[in-house]
Order: sequence, then C-alpha cells, then structure tokens
Amino acid sequence: MSVALIFFMLFTTFRSVRQAGLILLNIPFALIGGVMSLFVSGLYLSVPASVGFITLFGVAALNGVVMVAYFNQLREAGRSVMQAVQEGAERRLRPVLMTALIASLGLVPMLLATGPGSELQRPLAVVVIGGLFTSTLLTLVLLPTLYAWLETRAERKLKTAGKEN
Repeated sequence: MSVALIFFMLFTTFRSVRQAGLILLNIPFALIGGVMSLFVSGLYLSVPASVGFITLFGVAALNGVVMVAYFNQLREAGRSVMQAVQEGAERRLRPVLMTALIASLGLVPMLLATGPGSELQRPLAVVVIGGLFTSTLLTLVLLPTLYAWLETRAERKLKTAGKEN
C-alpha cells in the first residue's frame, strides 16, 4: 500500500511513469540491505523491523527524487542527457550522502541500546541502517546509469517517431 502511494505521489510530481518507476527502483536496493542486515545480525522480521522498512522506503525514494529532479532541472537548462547525469551526480553526491548519514547516525543509539525495550528498537535500526547503506551506494551508481539509459532510449523513440511523420 505504501509503495503504491509513493508511486502515485512520484507520478504526480514528475508527470512521468518512467521516472516514477526509476525512483521506485531504489526500494529494492534498500530492501536488499535491510534483509541482509537482519540476516547478518540474527534478527527476525518483526513489527518494528517492518516499520523500519517503511521508513527506509521513504528515505530511499527521497534520495531518488533528489537525483532525478536535479537531472531534469539540468535537462531543462539545455544540457544533454549525459551532461545532466554527470553534472547532476557530482553535485548531488553530498546531499544524498548527508541524508543517509544523518538518518543512520540518528539511529545508532537505538542500534546499540541494551536496556529494556531494546529488543523493539534494534530491528528497526538494523533495517534502516543496513538498507540505507546499500540504497545510497546503488542510488549514486546505478540510478544515474539507468536514468541516462532510459532518457536516451526515450529520445531515440521520439526522433524515430518524428521522422516517420
């Protein structure tokens, strides 16, 4: 349900199914890290861990929005797809890293807690921190690559459709 709502909001923001879907690709990137971190830590999927996944999906989508919105802004300023991706990835590296770092550092006390209630806090923190790690890495590397591929492909289709008419 939350993924459908996120997709709807992304679609209304970007007015593009392609770009909304591209941003939603960050969710599986985050899911990989969250599941792996639960497995490595020996914790199970629980209600707090599920809440952590929902939080993680939001942060992962936010990082994707930061990147894609800036790519689009550069495209509107007249840059080519490759120029927009290269410049956008360089300029949005710090904001994406800072978002993930701040969210992760804020959860470190929950991760290290040992007192009463820590069994509820730890799964949430493990999921979010582990998921942010993989999501951020893949957002910085794979998202620009996929954006360039999809937008270049879309431009080619428009050019060939224009030649046929």
